[in-house]
Amino acid sequence: MSEPLIPNERQSIGREFADFIVHNKAWWMTPIVVVLALMVGFIIFAESSPILPFIYTVI
Repeated sequence: MSEPLIPNERQSIGREFADFIVHNKAWWMTPIVVVLALMVGFIIFAESSPILPFIYTVI
């Protein structure tokens, strides 16, 4: 599935984490990572959008 790594080859942290999940069969981590990514995306979106005042009134 994944090519063997050359010792000096650099990978991104995301690719290295994905390889870890596949290699160790840690599929239970996938929903956690997806939810965290969605939360980060929502926070970044909410910071730069005009809906920010409405979010603070709801929370």
